[in-house]
Amino acid sequence: MSEPFDAQITFLYSRDLSRSAHFYEEVLGFDLALDQGSCRIYRVTGTDAYLGICYGEGAPEASRGLIFTMVTADVDGWYARILERGWSCEHAPRRNETYGIFHFFLRDPDGYRIEIQRFDRADWNRA
Repeated sequence: MSEPFDAQITFLYSRDLSRSAHFYEEVLGFDLALDQGSCRIYRVTGTDAYLGICYGEGAPEASRGLIFTMVTADVDGWYARILERGWSCEHAPRRNETYGIFHFFLRDPDGYRIEIQRFDRADWNRA
């Protein structure tokens, strides 16, 4: 059996890296793990989940099929925090019975859809 991976990084393109940096650092409060000039890698959780935002001249438009989701017990708190920091959300936190979650969506400066959610089941990640 192969060794487990050390970390996971999702990379998204940005057409305006300074605006994206403001959003991920100031609105969501992500810590910058590595600045590579045209690419900034943020720590999302602990030391194993990261998000890379990379400037790309002529970067493709945000994919409609992509949702970047963060899981937290404090969905309402995050909603209030994001609004206080001057960013709008698609809707207030609400329950989705189909998936057994409580969540809301917002968009980053490039239009990527971000979901902040809580699973109804505390053991959601225990297969």
